[in-house]
Amino acid sequence: MIKLTRLDGSEFFLNPDLIESIEETPDTRIRLSNEDRFLVLEKAATIIEKIIAYKATVLRRAASAPTRRYLKGIRRREYPLTCALEEKDA
Repeated sequence: MIKLTRLDGSEFFLNPDLIESIEETPDTRIRLSNEDRFLVLEKAATIIEKIIAYKATVLRRAASAPTRRYLKGIRRREYPLTCALEEKDA
């Protein structure tokens, strides 16, 4: 999420993946994919820098996260693997 400032000075957080377009008239207009619109104080270049920094942070965190094996160790005993197609005794 990126932090932006409305024209009245209140701050809010916006998901940059929803941004469809940014227009700079005297005020900066942001249009989202769900047709919502926001007027903000920040310039388009500043918003783009914030989006790039946000996405870089997400990618950096994803790359440095320790890998875990699903159902490893003790969890395997908690969730035993079962087969839905068991052979019936004849």
